Order: sequence, then C-alpha cells, then structure tokens
Amino acid sequence: MMGAVAEAARKGGARTVGVIPHALVDREWADEDADDLLRVETMRDRKALMEAHGDAFLALPGGIGTAEELFEVWTARVLAMHTKPVVLLDVDGHYAGLLAWLAELRERGFVSQFALDSLVVADDVQAALDACQSNV
Repeated sequence: MMGAVAEAARKGGARTVGVIPHALVDREWADEDADDLLRVETMRDRKALMEAHGDAFLALPGGIGTAEELFEVWTARVLAMHTKPVVLLDVDGHYAGLLAWLAELRERGFVSQFALDSLVVADDVQAALDACQSNV
C-alpha cells in the first residue's frame, strides 16, 4: 500500500523519501523511484529516522507491522517525546476491533483518556490529512 501512496504523491508533485533496512531491499519492495531512498541497518534505525524527519504520522489500514509502528510513535507522543500528530485512518472500520480494545483498556485503567485523546481517528482520507496538518 505504501508504494501506491508514494506513487500517487509523486504524480501529485510531492517529493518522496523511502527508508528501508538493507536486509529487506531484496525481500520487500524498495521504492527505487523515490526522490531519496535511504538504506539503514535495522528496522529500529528505520523508525528512528522516520520519526526524526516526519512532521506527522498517519497509519493506514494494515497489519502487525503497521500496528507496531503506530503504537511506538503514539507512545512517544503520550510520553511527550514529540508533539507531532498521530493519526489512524480507520476506513470501513478496519480498526474497529483495535479501537474497541483500547476503549476496554481505558475502562479497566490501563490506558489514560489523555493517551486516547492524543490519537486522532479519522474515517476518511481528507479528515486524516487535515488532522496531519494540525500542529504542523
């Protein structure tokens, strides 16, 4: 999905930067068309570089890798390690189960309301993009 997003962004005139660990260049899709394709040693290096250079974080519908990256950047925001927007695009209820679980965690005292409030949930692309623009 990220390849499609990057391609559409370039078609719209945007500059794109890809970040991929060396070990995944042959196993995954490396965006050779990116304006910059940065190769790093590890996934941790990748996430640190993206966090340092990103203005906002938008999680599209995805799987465990997306969830892992979402939780890491969201936790960093809750801990005031950054103040950048963290946005979850919940198209067609993709994250309904996750959101229900988070609400249950709040009810049980494992997640604060502040933490939940710091994650912006949008159900359409324009609302998600608008949320990414806030505080930037």
